Amino acid sequence: MIYIQTSITTQIRHLFIYCQNNRILKNASLSVGFFLLVLIGIPGNVYILLKFLIVRLIEKKLLPTNIILMVLSLSNLLIVISRVIPQYLHATGVENLLDDTKCKMFVYTYRVSRAMSICTTSLLSCHQCILIAPKIKLWIYLKQKVTQNVWKILLIILSANLIVYRTSLMYANSNNNATVSPYALRLVYCNTDYLNYINYISNGIVFAFRDFLFVGLMALASSYIVYTLICHERSIKGIRSSDKTEKRSVEYKASRSVIMLVTLYVLLYGFDNSMWIYTLTLSNVKPDMNDIRIALACSYSALSSIVMIATNPKLQHKTKMAFCNRFFLWNQQSYTEKNIQINCIG
Repeated sequence: MIYIQTSITTQIRHLFIYCQNNRILKNASLSVGFFLLVLIGIPGNVYILLKFLIVRLIEKKLLPTNIILMVLSLSNLLIVISRVIPQYLHATGVENLLDDTKCKMFVYTYRVSRAMSICTTSLLSCHQCILIAPKIKLWIYLKQKVTQNVWKILLIILSANLIVYRTSLMYANSNNNATVSPYALRLVYCNTDYLNYINYISNGIVFAFRDFLFVGLMALASSYIVYTLICHERSIKGIRSSDKTEKRSVEYKASRSVIMLVTLYVLLYGFDNSMWIYTLTLSNVKPDMNDIRIALACSYSALSSIVMIATNPKLQHKTKMAFCNRFFLWNQQSYTEKNIQINCIG
Protein backbone atom coordinates (compact mmCIF):
# COMPACT_ATOMS: atom_id res chain seq x y z
CA MET A 1 0.00 0.00 0.00
CA ILE A 2 2.81 2.38 0.90
CA TYR A 3 4.58 1.43 -2.35
CA ILE A 4 1.48 2.29 -4.41
CA GLN A 5 1.12 5.68 -2.70
CA THR A 6 4.80 6.43 -3.27
CA SER A 7 4.49 5.43 -6.93
CA ILE A 8 1.44 7.67 -7.43
CA THR A 9 3.21 10.58 -5.72
CA THR A 10 6.24 10.10 -7.97
CA GLN A 11 4.09 10.02 -11.10
CA ILE A 12 2.28 13.21 -10.07
CA ARG A 13 5.61 14.91 -9.37
CA HIS A 14 6.95 13.88 -12.79
CA LEU A 15 3.76 15.09 -14.46
CA PHE A 16 4.02 18.44 -12.67
CA ILE A 17 7.67 18.85 -13.70
CA TYR A 18 6.79 17.91 -17.31
CA CYS A 19 3.97 20.47 -17.45
CA GLN A 20 6.16 23.11 -15.86
CA ASN A 21 8.95 22.46 -18.36
CA ASN A 22 6.47 22.63 -21.25
CA ARG A 23 5.14 25.94 -19.94
CA ILE A 24 8.66 27.35 -19.64
CA LEU A 25 9.45 26.15 -23.17
CA LYS A 26 6.24 27.66 -24.53
CA ASN A 27 6.88 31.01 -22.83
CA ALA A 28 10.47 31.01 -24.07
CA SER A 29 9.40 30.37 -27.68
CA LEU A 30 6.70 33.04 -27.45
CA SER A 31 9.12 35.59 -25.98
CA VAL A 32 11.66 34.93 -28.74
CA GLY A 33 9.00 35.16 -31.45
CA PHE A 34 7.49 38.41 -30.18
CA PHE A 35 10.95 39.86 -29.51
CA LEU A 36 11.87 39.27 -33.16
CA LEU A 37 8.69 41.05 -34.25
CA VAL A 38 9.59 44.01 -32.01
CA LEU A 39 13.20 43.96 -33.23
CA ILE A 40 12.06 44.11 -36.86
CA GLY A 41 8.86 46.12 -36.58
CA ILE A 42 9.90 49.15 -34.55
CA PRO A 43 13.24 50.02 -36.25
CA GLY A 44 11.85 49.19 -39.71
CA ASN A 45 8.72 51.34 -39.46
CA VAL A 46 10.53 54.20 -37.70
CA TYR A 47 13.16 54.13 -40.46
CA ILE A 48 10.44 54.42 -43.12
CA LEU A 49 8.76 57.33 -41.35
CA LEU A 50 12.03 59.21 -40.92
CA LYS A 51 13.10 58.57 -44.52
CA PHE A 52 9.84 59.91 -45.90
CA LEU A 53 10.11 62.96 -43.64
CA ILE A 54 13.59 63.62 -45.05
CA VAL A 55 12.25 63.19 -48.59
CA ARG A 56 9.48 65.68 -47.76
CA LEU A 57 12.07 68.20 -46.52
CA ILE A 58 14.31 67.74 -49.56
CA GLU A 59 11.74 67.59 -52.36
CA LYS A 60 9.04 69.73 -50.68
CA LYS A 61 6.41 67.11 -51.57
CA LEU A 62 5.50 63.43 -51.29
CA LEU A 63 3.95 61.27 -53.96
CA PRO A 64 0.47 59.92 -53.09
CA THR A 65 1.87 56.38 -53.01
CA ASN A 66 4.52 57.40 -50.49
CA ILE A 67 1.91 59.20 -48.37
CA ILE A 68 -0.10 55.97 -48.20
CA LEU A 69 3.05 54.00 -47.32
CA MET A 70 3.86 56.51 -44.59
CA VAL A 71 0.41 56.11 -43.02
CA LEU A 72 0.73 52.32 -43.35
CA SER A 73 4.08 52.39 -41.53
CA LEU A 74 2.63 54.54 -38.74
CA SER A 75 -0.28 52.11 -38.35
CA ASN A 76 2.09 49.15 -38.25
CA LEU A 77 4.28 50.87 -35.68
CA LEU A 78 1.26 51.45 -33.40
CA ILE A 79 0.28 47.78 -33.80
CA VAL A 80 3.71 46.65 -32.63
CA ILE A 81 3.63 49.05 -29.66
CA SER A 82 0.06 48.33 -28.54
CA ARG A 83 0.00 44.57 -29.04
CA VAL A 84 3.39 42.95 -29.66
CA ILE A 85 5.25 44.64 -26.79
CA PRO A 86 2.62 43.62 -24.17
CA GLN A 87 2.73 40.06 -25.54
CA TYR A 88 6.51 40.00 -25.24
CA LEU A 89 6.48 41.40 -21.69
CA HIS A 90 3.90 38.83 -20.61
CA ALA A 91 5.91 35.98 -22.15
CA THR A 92 8.98 37.12 -20.18
CA GLY A 93 7.04 36.95 -16.91
CA VAL A 94 5.77 40.50 -16.33
CA GLU A 95 2.37 40.32 -14.63
CA ASN A 96 -0.45 42.82 -13.99
CA LEU A 97 0.98 45.48 -16.28
CA LEU A 98 -2.27 47.20 -17.35
CA ASP A 99 -5.31 48.42 -15.45
CA ASP A 100 -8.79 48.95 -16.92
CA THR A 101 -8.05 52.39 -18.39
CA LYS A 102 -4.78 51.31 -20.01
CA CYS A 103 -6.43 48.16 -21.34
CA LYS A 104 -9.12 50.20 -23.07
CA MET A 105 -6.48 52.49 -24.55
CA PHE A 106 -4.22 49.65 -25.77
CA VAL A 107 -7.06 47.55 -27.21
CA TYR A 108 -8.65 50.55 -28.93
CA THR A 109 -5.30 51.65 -30.39
CA TYR A 110 -4.60 48.14 -31.65
CA ARG A 111 -8.03 47.70 -33.24
CA VAL A 112 -7.98 51.08 -35.00
CA SER A 113 -4.36 50.61 -36.13
CA ARG A 114 -5.09 47.13 -37.45
CA ALA A 115 -8.09 48.48 -39.36
CA MET A 116 -5.97 51.30 -40.78
CA SER A 117 -3.34 48.78 -41.83
CA ILE A 118 -5.77 46.71 -43.89
CA CYS A 119 -7.53 49.80 -45.30
CA THR A 120 -4.32 51.55 -46.36
CA THR A 121 -2.95 48.37 -47.93
CA SER A 122 -6.19 48.04 -49.89
CA LEU A 123 -6.07 51.74 -50.86
CA LEU A 124 -2.45 51.32 -51.96
CA SER A 125 -3.31 48.42 -54.30
CA CYS A 126 -6.38 50.23 -55.71
CA HIS A 127 -4.35 53.42 -56.25
CA GLN A 128 -1.62 51.54 -58.10
CA CYS A 129 -4.30 49.80 -60.16
CA ILE A 130 -5.69 53.20 -61.20
CA LEU A 131 -2.22 54.53 -62.06
CA ILE A 132 -1.40 51.78 -64.56
CA ALA A 133 -4.91 51.53 -66.02
CA PRO A 134 -5.52 52.47 -69.68
CA LYS A 135 -5.87 56.19 -70.41
CA ILE A 136 -9.60 56.46 -70.82
CA LYS A 137 -11.83 59.16 -69.38
CA LEU A 138 -13.01 57.18 -66.34
CA TRP A 139 -9.55 56.09 -65.23
CA ILE A 140 -8.07 59.55 -65.87
CA TYR A 141 -10.83 61.11 -63.76
CA LEU A 142 -10.29 58.61 -60.93
CA LYS A 143 -6.52 59.11 -61.09
CA GLN A 144 -6.87 62.88 -60.74
CA LYS A 145 -9.39 62.69 -57.90
CA VAL A 146 -7.53 60.06 -55.89
CA THR A 147 -4.14 61.74 -56.39
CA GLN A 148 -5.43 65.16 -55.37
CA ASN A 149 -7.48 63.93 -52.39
CA VAL A 150 -5.37 61.14 -50.92
CA TRP A 151 -5.13 62.92 -47.54
CA LYS A 152 -8.91 63.41 -47.45
CA ILE A 153 -9.47 59.74 -48.25
CA LEU A 154 -7.11 58.68 -45.46
CA LEU A 155 -8.83 61.02 -42.97
CA ILE A 156 -12.25 59.60 -43.92
CA ILE A 157 -10.96 56.05 -43.41
CA LEU A 158 -9.44 57.00 -40.05
CA SER A 159 -12.66 58.69 -38.88
CA ALA A 160 -14.73 55.67 -39.87
CA ASN A 161 -12.44 53.27 -37.98
CA LEU A 162 -12.41 55.50 -34.89
CA ILE A 163 -16.21 55.36 -34.84
CA VAL A 164 -16.58 51.67 -35.65
CA TYR A 165 -14.13 50.50 -32.98
CA ARG A 166 -15.54 52.60 -30.14
CA THR A 167 -17.03 49.33 -28.84
CA SER A 168 -13.50 48.36 -27.76
CA LEU A 169 -13.72 51.09 -25.12
CA MET A 170 -16.91 49.47 -23.81
CA TYR A 171 -15.88 45.82 -23.67
CA ALA A 172 -12.14 45.91 -22.82
CA ASN A 173 -11.14 45.46 -19.17
CA SER A 174 -8.15 44.31 -17.19
CA ASN A 175 -7.93 40.57 -16.60
CA ASN A 176 -7.51 41.30 -12.89
CA ASN A 177 -11.30 41.31 -12.71
CA ALA A 178 -12.48 38.14 -11.04
CA THR A 179 -15.45 37.27 -13.26
CA VAL A 180 -15.82 37.26 -17.03
CA SER A 181 -18.54 35.80 -19.19
CA PRO A 182 -17.96 32.82 -21.49
CA TYR A 183 -18.11 35.24 -24.43
CA ALA A 184 -14.79 36.95 -23.82
CA LEU A 185 -11.53 37.08 -25.72
CA ARG A 186 -8.78 36.53 -23.17
CA LEU A 187 -5.65 38.47 -24.01
CA VAL A 188 -2.45 38.64 -21.96
CA TYR A 189 -3.35 41.61 -19.77
CA CYS A 190 -6.87 42.41 -20.93
CA ASN A 191 -10.18 40.71 -21.57
CA THR A 192 -12.59 41.81 -24.26
CA ASP A 193 -15.84 40.69 -22.66
CA TYR A 194 -18.86 40.89 -24.98
CA LEU A 195 -21.16 39.75 -22.12
CA ASN A 196 -23.58 37.78 -24.32
CA TYR A 197 -23.65 35.68 -27.46
CA ILE A 198 -25.41 38.31 -29.60
CA ASN A 199 -22.71 40.94 -29.04
CA TYR A 200 -19.97 38.34 -29.45
CA ILE A 201 -21.17 36.93 -32.77
CA SER A 202 -22.31 40.29 -34.24
CA ASN A 203 -18.95 41.98 -33.59
CA GLY A 204 -17.12 38.98 -35.01
CA ILE A 205 -19.22 38.91 -38.17
CA VAL A 206 -18.86 42.67 -38.77
CA PHE A 207 -15.09 42.64 -38.36
CA ALA A 208 -14.63 39.46 -40.41
CA PHE A 209 -16.82 40.87 -43.20
CA ARG A 210 -14.80 44.09 -43.18
CA ASP A 211 -11.53 42.17 -43.49
CA PHE A 212 -12.76 39.93 -46.30
CA LEU A 213 -14.16 42.95 -48.17
CA PHE A 214 -10.84 44.80 -48.17
CA VAL A 215 -8.85 41.63 -48.85
CA GLY A 216 -11.14 41.05 -51.83
CA LEU A 217 -10.43 44.57 -53.10
CA MET A 218 -6.70 43.93 -52.68
CA ALA A 219 -6.91 40.66 -54.59
CA LEU A 220 -8.93 42.17 -57.46
CA ALA A 221 -6.66 45.20 -57.77
CA SER A 222 -3.50 43.08 -57.63
CA SER A 223 -4.89 40.65 -60.20
CA TYR A 224 -5.58 43.55 -62.53
CA ILE A 225 -2.05 44.92 -61.95
CA VAL A 226 -0.53 41.53 -62.84
CA TYR A 227 -2.77 41.24 -65.91
CA THR A 228 -1.82 44.75 -67.08
CA LEU A 229 1.89 44.05 -66.61
CA ILE A 230 1.60 40.81 -68.61
CA CYS A 231 -0.16 42.65 -71.44
CA HIS A 232 2.48 45.38 -71.31
CA GLU A 233 5.22 42.73 -71.48
CA ARG A 234 3.70 41.26 -74.61
CA SER A 235 3.32 44.68 -76.22
CA ILE A 236 7.04 45.54 -75.94
CA LYS A 237 8.43 42.29 -77.33
CA GLY A 238 9.52 43.99 -80.53
CA ILE A 239 11.32 46.86 -78.82
CA ARG A 240 15.11 46.94 -78.41
CA SER A 241 16.44 45.32 -75.24
CA SER A 242 17.77 48.60 -73.79
CA ASP A 243 14.46 50.41 -74.29
CA LYS A 244 12.61 47.36 -73.03
CA THR A 245 14.64 47.35 -69.81
CA GLU A 246 13.89 51.04 -69.26
CA LYS A 247 10.17 50.53 -69.82
CA ARG A 248 10.13 47.48 -67.59
CA SER A 249 11.85 49.29 -64.74
CA VAL A 250 9.20 52.01 -64.63
CA GLU A 251 6.32 49.54 -64.51
CA TYR A 252 7.86 46.85 -62.35
CA LYS A 253 9.30 49.14 -59.67
CA ALA A 254 5.94 50.88 -59.32
CA SER A 255 3.96 47.67 -58.91
CA ARG A 256 6.32 45.08 -57.40
CA SER A 257 6.07 46.47 -53.87
CA VAL A 258 2.27 46.60 -53.99
CA ILE A 259 1.94 43.02 -55.20
CA MET A 260 4.39 41.73 -52.58
CA LEU A 261 2.63 43.63 -49.76
CA VAL A 262 -0.79 42.34 -50.81
CA THR A 263 0.50 38.77 -51.09
CA LEU A 264 2.05 38.98 -47.63
CA TYR A 265 -1.13 40.49 -46.20
CA VAL A 266 -3.46 37.90 -47.74
CA LEU A 267 -1.34 35.01 -46.48
CA LEU A 268 -0.93 36.22 -42.88
CA TYR A 269 -4.31 37.82 -42.31
CA GLY A 270 -5.99 34.98 -44.19
CA PHE A 271 -4.78 32.53 -41.54
CA ASP A 272 -5.66 35.02 -38.81
CA ASN A 273 -9.24 35.51 -40.03
CA SER A 274 -9.72 31.78 -40.52
CA MET A 275 -8.81 31.23 -36.87
CA TRP A 276 -11.00 34.20 -35.86
CA ILE A 277 -14.03 32.64 -37.59
CA TYR A 278 -13.27 29.34 -35.88
CA THR A 279 -13.17 31.02 -32.46
CA LEU A 280 -16.69 32.37 -33.08
CA THR A 281 -17.94 28.79 -32.76
CA LEU A 282 -16.34 28.43 -29.31
CA SER A 283 -17.70 29.70 -26.01
CA ASN A 284 -14.29 29.67 -24.30
CA VAL A 285 -11.26 30.60 -26.39
CA LYS A 286 -7.93 29.35 -25.04
CA PRO A 287 -5.11 31.90 -24.57
CA ASP A 288 -2.80 29.79 -26.75
CA MET A 289 -5.10 30.26 -29.74
CA ASN A 290 -5.18 34.01 -29.16
CA ASP A 291 -1.37 34.05 -29.00
CA ILE A 292 -1.16 32.32 -32.40
CA ARG A 293 -3.70 34.73 -33.90
CA ILE A 294 -1.85 37.75 -32.54
CA ALA A 295 1.49 36.46 -33.86
CA LEU A 296 0.00 36.00 -37.34
CA ALA A 297 -1.79 39.36 -37.34
CA CYS A 298 1.25 41.28 -36.11
CA SER A 299 3.74 39.58 -38.42
CA TYR A 300 2.54 41.74 -41.31
CA SER A 301 3.21 44.90 -39.30
CA ALA A 302 6.85 43.89 -38.90
CA LEU A 303 7.61 42.10 -42.17
CA SER A 304 5.92 44.66 -44.42
CA SER A 305 8.59 47.20 -43.45
CA ILE A 306 11.24 44.93 -44.98
CA VAL A 307 9.25 44.69 -48.23
CA MET A 308 8.78 48.47 -48.43
CA ILE A 309 12.45 49.23 -47.75
CA ALA A 310 13.63 46.63 -50.28
CA THR A 311 11.34 47.76 -53.11
CA ASN A 312 10.95 51.55 -52.70
CA PRO A 313 13.77 53.65 -54.22
CA LYS A 314 12.97 56.59 -51.93
CA LEU A 315 13.89 54.46 -48.93
CA GLN A 316 17.38 53.64 -50.16
CA HIS A 317 20.69 55.24 -49.15
CA LYS A 318 20.54 57.87 -51.91
CA THR A 319 18.30 60.00 -49.70
CA LYS A 320 21.21 60.69 -47.36
CA MET A 321 23.43 61.80 -50.23
CA ALA A 322 20.69 64.04 -51.62
CA PHE A 323 20.19 65.61 -48.20
CA CYS A 324 23.93 66.31 -47.88
CA ASN A 325 24.05 67.82 -51.40
CA ARG A 326 21.07 70.04 -50.65
CA PHE A 327 22.64 71.16 -47.39
CA PHE A 328 25.92 71.95 -49.20
CA LEU A 329 24.12 73.93 -51.92
CA TRP A 330 22.15 75.84 -49.30
CA ASN A 331 25.38 76.80 -47.47
CA GLN A 332 27.04 77.76 -50.75
CA GLN A 333 24.06 79.90 -51.73
CA SER A 334 24.05 81.61 -48.34
CA TYR A 335 27.78 82.28 -48.61
CA THR A 336 27.36 83.74 -52.11
CA GLU A 337 24.55 86.03 -50.99
CA LYS A 338 26.67 87.31 -48.08
CA ASN A 339 29.57 88.06 -50.48
CA ILE A 340 27.22 89.95 -52.80
CA GLN A 341 25.91 92.00 -49.87
CA ILE A 342 29.46 92.81 -48.73
CA ASN A 343 30.52 93.85 -52.24
CA CYS A 344 27.46 96.08 -52.59
CA ILE A 345 28.20 97.77 -49.29
CA GLY A 346 31.83 98.24 -50.24
